[in-house]
Amino acid sequence: MRPLSGKDVCEILMRHGFVQVRQRGSHIIMQKQDAGITTTVPVPNHKELRSGTLRSIIRQSGVQKTAFE
Repeated sequence: MRPLSGKDVCEILMRHGFVQVRQRGSHIIMQKQDAGITTTVPVPNHKELRSGTLRSIIRQSGVQKTAFE
């Protein structure tokens, strides 16, 4: 996986239907509503996300891993 910033991840999530609902400190909270199900994903607004953090965001969001490559 290539290194991504928090802003890059938020842009990718927005392309897949997520919207930014709030920000507290360095964490951006992204949300998607789909057929009565709300998916919430916190994204740290850092210059480079660690690989484990990025994998966790991908798993929580349900977006294909290829969208982040």
